[in-house]
Amino acid sequence: MKRFLILGALALVAFSSCQKSAKSPFSRRVSEYPVVTIAAPNLSGITDNGKEVLNLYRFAADEVDAIYWEQYFGDKEALLSGISDPVQKTFAEINYGPWDRMNGKAFVEGYEDRLPGAGFYPADMTLAEFEAFDDPDKNSPYTLIRRGENDSLRTVWYHDAYKDHIDKIANYLTAAADITIKPSVKKYLLSKADALKTDKYYDSGLAWLEMDDSKMDLVIGPNEADDDQLLGLKRSYEAFVLLKNEARTDELMQYVSRIGEFQQDLPGDPAYKTFQPGAGSNIFSCDALYYAGKANAGIKVIALNLPFDNDVQRDKGSRTILLENIIRAKYNKIVDPTGKVLLEQGAAQHLSPEAFLWNIAFREVAHGLGVKETINGKGSVSDALGSTALALEEVKVNAAGVLLVCKLQSHFDIHHLFTKEDALATFFASMVRSERFGEASAIGRANTMIYNYLREAGAFERKPTGQYSLNFAKMESALSDLTALVLKTQATGDRAFAADFENRYSKRSPDYEADLRNLGLEGIPADIRFKFKK
Repeated sequence: MKRFLILGALALVAFSSCQKSAKSPFSRRVSEYPVVTIAAPNLSGITDNGKEVLNLYRFAADEVDAIYWEQYFGDKEALLSGISDPVQKTFAEINYGPWDRMNGKAFVEGYEDRLPGAGFYPADMTLAEFEAFDDPDKNSPYTLIRRGENDSLRTVWYHDAYKDHIDKIANYLTAAADITIKPSVKKYLLSKADALKTDKYYDSGLAWLEMDDSKMDLVIGPNEADDDQLLGLKRSYEAFVLLKNEARTDELMQYVSRIGEFQQDLPGDPAYKTFQPGAGSNIFSCDALYYAGKANAGIKVIALNLPFDNDVQRDKGSRTILLENIIRAKYNKIVDPTGKVLLEQGAAQHLSPEAFLWNIAFREVAHGLGVKETINGKGSVSDALGSTALALEEVKVNAAGVLLVCKLQSHFDIHHLFTKEDALATFFASMVRSERFGEASAIGRANTMIYNYLREAGAFERKPTGQYSLNFAKMESALSDLTALVLKTQATGDRAFAADFENRYSKRSPDYEADLRNLGLEGIPADIRFKFKK
């Protein structure tokens, strides 16, 4: 009997040892994206038809997810079936491919590091070859560049490349249009179905902005261009299924008519801030019910400002959407804990969830400010600045957004909600945590650029304890100077300066690496992933 007990004990030790040795090397990386359960929505007041419309929205979003896998990486099933480690497989699902979105490095054997052009261009295409390619469609946000006969370049429209998925999405949207009781929703869904099949989005952009009387919203299509780090042209498919928070929306909508005032509140030469969006702009607060495609990959967005079509923004305006349940989740799990670790007590006491929400709101409003076209004949800002446009736009909206919140404090608009110091301290904590998004992300580079600019201006001091003291007056002044500088660079289309500025300020400091270690020791995640309850 004693012999069997000893053997049993040895077997238990061996099993335990095997379990420890079998722990995946990807466990820590996956743990940086903890699962947040998105509660089932409160559908009181939603008709049975409305609930079925929501189901159809989700079906359409799943097709968008399939398109995005193809667009960004390629064959999803081939990748995942070739990974035996289930934790590594989860990490690939988080990143929508074999590349870590924090740094673009491959983490699956057999793959090279991520190319700047992702899946939008041939892997061996050179910039000189693209420039020599004589096809006006090459610059469309909605074409892929592929090899044709004799290895020459050719364009393929998105609606042709992803036709099977697009047809399914159009069928879902048409079915939803057939059963909705809202004329504005019907008009939008039919217009969007047509847009997805033609890659002409002007009419659907107008229809979406006019759809302001629905409690539900669907954002769907190729929107963001930040996956294209080669030329900053090509847009990625994504989808959000949303439920409007009507009371908060009413509160925010009072600021829509003041877009012109916000333009004038920005610093710098008036010539650099002349764009006036149309009178149809609006601001919604929504709870996210479902993310798909680019929206669900890696770092999750917490607010939107769409459409990106300059003509729609000029003729009608834009819609800012705050994803309020996601904003709360990120503040509670990441921003507030980051601030409490990295800020001295005097600054940490100013952390505020309300300030975080308003900073985000005006960050998105700032997308519609400044200029869209250069003032010296260089074309659109995005065309003039090329691949530098993405990060510079992120610098602008982050700096200008919190600056506008400070201005609202000065005008006594929101002083009863939080203080200017709350806005700046919360902004700083969010900025430092956003540096973790990495050099492969335009948002990550932008926040590093802001951090280094503020440090150079003496806006903060990192103490030997690893905590920061903040000089709020210098921070506000430096954000003003930075905003003016970016507005000038965009308006003049100065690509050489933009490239030099990014190169100079986007390098991470040793202090940042130390901050990263401290946040890791405290178990503060880089971001979150979702479990959606129906």
